[in-house]
Amino acid sequence: MYTQAILAFFAALITVLVLTPLVIKFAVWFGAIDKPNERKVHQKIMPRLGGLAIFLGVIAGYLAGGLYEQKVNTISVGAILIILIGILDDKYELSAKTKFAGQLIVAALILASGLKIDLVTIPYIGSFELGLWSYPVTIFWIVAITNAINLIDGLDGLSAGVSAIGIATIAIMAALAGKVLIFTLSLILLGSIIGFLFYNFHPAKIFMGDTGALFLGYSISILSLLGLYKSVTLFSFLVPIIILGVPVFDTTFAIIRRIVNKKPISAPDKSHLHHRLLELGLSHRNTVLAIYAFGILFSAAAVLLSESTLWGSIFIIFGLLVITEVIAEVIGIVHVKYKPILGLFKKLTQKRPVGGRRY
Repeated sequence: MYTQAILAFFAALITVLVLTPLVIKFAVWFGAIDKPNERKVHQKIMPRLGGLAIFLGVIAGYLAGGLYEQKVNTISVGAILIILIGILDDKYELSAKTKFAGQLIVAALILASGLKIDLVTIPYIGSFELGLWSYPVTIFWIVAITNAINLIDGLDGLSAGVSAIGIATIAIMAALAGKVLIFTLSLILLGSIIGFLFYNFHPAKIFMGDTGALFLGYSISILSLLGLYKSVTLFSFLVPIIILGVPVFDTTFAIIRRIVNKKPISAPDKSHLHHRLLELGLSHRNTVLAIYAFGILFSAAAVLLSESTLWGSIFIIFGLLVITEVIAEVIGIVHVKYKPILGLFKKLTQKRPVGGRRY
């Protein structure tokens, strides 16, 4: 079965490599293009719809991997609906309410298939049936993660690369747990993304657009939901969130930044993670690679967390919070003067005056 998963990986990879140039031409003809503005880094009109190429690769991998024999029809229908929403948005720039309504319909469809979280187990306390809460929790999970990848779609190859790192992590964890379906789906997605990165890494020839960002977010939400199906422990619930650490980090500190600077939470700015790294002097390519490394840090923590004891999990989560806070302060993602931990460290390590003099 793992041999078939590897075959599916290469089928997806080759399909995307072959079809992406055709998708580029189609995007230009269709009018799905991204125009530069003051908030965007690119300086010329770029074709979007890269997600369509990724989706076509997934279809090829789906067929090569024999997944049509699995009961994934509802998941497949949901993916098609998400792709349609993305295509319409890349062409017509749908309103946030319209996209949200479409995502709710897809999430409700998945929920109706029976794929939901029913039970949460808290170590040393016990298990709790979610009951009716399983419905809003599952819908929130799908919609939130579906939108997560879109939050970091700011540089060539950034969203695709971060998604690839997250999905590769899920594949590793699925292999360790012996979950063949999740492993195969992850490899198919990974093959498609790697093929797309050939055209999307700096300097990009095409953007993934909302078609790609929403589809990859949806795919990660479903993969994580399959892994959490029915019963989940408190810490395993955190694993998919940690895998998506880069967009979670960027969004969390964007909210903190706007509160600290007394601006509306929805106000756009140019102080996101990639903006700050560029301002610090990193090149476009090196900024993306630095964020990839950040993503790998989160992924490694997620794998360790999934295999750790209770106290080990607490230590990993605490350490990860400290590391991310220090990184945020170093790059000035909130404000150049926002340095609570670094400031405290400086005070603690500063030598006290002895005999009226500092040493």
